[in-house]
Amino acid sequence: MLIRLLPNVKDKYYDIIVIGAGHAGIEASCAAAKMELSVGIVTMDVNAIGRMSCNPAIGGTAKGHLVKEIDALGGVMGILADETGIQFKMLNKSKGPAVWSPRCQSDKNLYSIHAAEYLKKQDGLTIIQDMVKEILVDEFSGEGEYKYSVKGIKTELGYEYGCKSVIITSGTFLNAVMHTGKETTEGGRVDERSATGLSECLLKMGFVTGRLKTGTPPRLDKHTIDFSRTDVQPGDAKPEPFSFRTKLDKLNFPNQRQVDCFLTHTNEKTHEILRTGFDDSPMFTGRIKGAGPRYCPSIEDKISRFSDKPRHQIFLEPETLDGDTIYMNGFSTSLPFEVQEKAARTVPGLENVKLLKQGYAVEYDFFPTYQIFPTLETKIVSGLYNAGQVNGTSGYEEAAAQGLAAGINSALKLLKKEPFILKRSEAYIGVLIDDLIIKVPDEPYRMFTSSAEYRLMLRQDNADLRLMEKGYELGLVEERYLNYVRYKKNLIEEGVKHFRSNTITPKTVNGLLMQKKSSPLLQNDFLANVLRRSEISIGELAALESFADNGFGEKLRKHEDVLEQIEIEIKYEGYIKRQAEQIESFNRNEDLKIPHNFNYDRIKSISSEALDKLKKVRPASIGQAMRIAGVRPSDISAILIYMRG
Repeated sequence: MLIRLLPNVKDKYYDIIVIGAGHAGIEASCAAAKMELSVGIVTMDVNAIGRMSCNPAIGGTAKGHLVKEIDALGGVMGILADETGIQFKMLNKSKGPAVWSPRCQSDKNLYSIHAAEYLKKQDGLTIIQDMVKEILVDEFSGEGEYKYSVKGIKTELGYEYGCKSVIITSGTFLNAVMHTGKETTEGGRVDERSATGLSECLLKMGFVTGRLKTGTPPRLDKHTIDFSRTDVQPGDAKPEPFSFRTKLDKLNFPNQRQVDCFLTHTNEKTHEILRTGFDDSPMFTGRIKGAGPRYCPSIEDKISRFSDKPRHQIFLEPETLDGDTIYMNGFSTSLPFEVQEKAARTVPGLENVKLLKQGYAVEYDFFPTYQIFPTLETKIVSGLYNAGQVNGTSGYEEAAAQGLAAGINSALKLLKKEPFILKRSEAYIGVLIDDLIIKVPDEPYRMFTSSAEYRLMLRQDNADLRLMEKGYELGLVEERYLNYVRYKKNLIEEGVKHFRSNTITPKTVNGLLMQKKSSPLLQNDFLANVLRRSEISIGELAALESFADNGFGEKLRKHEDVLEQIEIEIKYEGYIKRQAEQIESFNRNEDLKIPHNFNYDRIKSISSEALDKLKKVRPASIGQAMRIAGVRPSDISAILIYMRG
C-alpha cells in the first residue's frame, strides 16, 4: 500500500477516485477496490482518515441497523467498531425486537488508526494526500440526459489524475466555517482547513448548492469531574459485536478494555447562564444561515424551544481509553467559550470542570438530492457520485451506508453491470437513499426506526440473513461467511418447524411456568404455544433438561443467535405475516418502472404542484412517485393511464 504525497507521473490514472477519507470515503473506496477496480482516495490529511469529529460512537437507534447492513454487505464500519469499541450496549431491549439497536462507544484515536491501516492493506487502493480543487469533465456524448462525463480531477498541488468515475465524500468540509460566539473561522474541524474550489467548480456545471449546519459540544478534562455525583451507565455484561466476521473469527471479544459512561442533568441555573449568551449566539443573531439538525438540537436551542423543561440529560462519555477527554453529549453549542464553561460548572459533577476544547457549530455546502439518482450518481455528470453529508445527511452511519452504495454502483457501472439499488422493503439503506431522493431534505437527515414502514422485517438481528447473499454476489463477502449464514438460515427454518410440531409435557414445563407466574399446562402442548406466552423466553425453554433429549434440541442450544431468530418468528408470527403482505403490495408498485425521460408535460390532468415535483425528482417507479409530497392519488392514476396507453 502506498501513501503518495508527490505521485509519479505514471501512477496518475485510476478507475475511480474518491474525494475524502471519512466514513463514506472509507466504504466507497474499499468496496470499489474489492470489486477489482483501481481506486485512488484523496484526503487533505492522511492522519485524519476515519476521524470521529463528533461523538466517538458507532450505532444507536436505527443507526445500529445501518451498521449491521453495511457489515452484511461486506462493508468496513462494523469491523472497525468491534476492534475499537470501549463500551457496547444494545439499546431499547425493553421494547420489541424491531427497535433493538446496537451501539458502541469507540476509542476515537484507535478508530482512526485502524481505519487507516485497513485502507493501507486493501489491494488496488492508493491513498493520496492533497486537496481536490476541480472535477475534470468532457461533454457527454452517450445515451441519457447528462451534460458531462468524468475524465479526472485536478488538485491543489497541481496534479491531474485521470479516472472514469469520481465519488465526492467530503463531509462538512466544503467551504466550511466554524462558529463560537462572535468568533468565526474557516475550517471543517478544529485545526483543519476548509475544502475550497470544488463547490465553485460544480456550480459552474449547473449544480445547485445549499448550506447546512451541525455542531459539537465541549470536551471536558476527566480529572476535573466528580463522577460520584453522576449516575453510572455501564455497557452490556455480555457485549454483542457488530460484525458477523468478528463473531466467527474472534475468540476473544471485545478487543479493548470496557469502560462506563455517566449521566447527569442541566438545571434552571444552567439555563439561566446559557440565556446570557443568546445575544452573541451565531444561531440566534442570524450569522448561521444553514439549517441545523432538528432531532439533535444545540443546548441553546433546547432551552429556547423547550423552555418548560427544567432539565436536560447530559451523558459524559470517554473519547479514548487512556486520554483525558470526556465528550459532553447533549451539550452541543456555539455560544461564547466563557458562557459554555460557566454553564457547564452548574451541572452536578462538573462544578470544577475544565473545558479542554470548546463547542462550536460548523456551516458547510451540500448538494440537494433531487440532483442524484438512486444509485447516488449525479444527473448532470455521468460517473460523478455524491455520498454522505454532501447529500444533506448527518451521522457517521448514514455517511458510511451511502459511501458503500456509491462505491458499489460506481464499480458496477464501469463493469457494465446492473446497478445495485435496495428497496425500502429490503433494508434501512434502501429507506435512507429513497428518503433522500424523494423527500429531498432541507435539514440534516438522520435515520430513525420510525422512518422504516417494515421495521419488524428489517431488524438489526437479521441483516445478515437479508443481505449477505447480495454482498457475496457483489464480491464483497467471502464464501465461508456466506456458507455459515446459509447454515444458520436452514437451522432457523428447521427450528421453527420443530417448535410448531413438537410438544412438551406439563411435568417438564410447569415448574418454569409457575416460577414465571404463568398458568400451568393441563396436557401436552406445542412448544410454539408455550413460547408465545410473553413471560416465557426461548432461552428458558432451551435450558429445560428435556429440551436436549433429541439431538436437534442440543444442536439449537449451541446457537444463541438462531434461538433468538426462532423466538422472534414465533412470538411475532401474526405481525410478520401481515408485514410480508404489505411488502408484497409495496413491491408491485416498485416494479412499475417510470422511464427517466418520461414526459409529464403531456399529461394535462396532473396538478401543477405534482408536475413540478415529478420533473424535479424524476421518480424511478410508481411507488416512488406515490411517496412524493404533493403528488395526489389522481396524479398517479393519470400517470398509470398514460403509461398503459
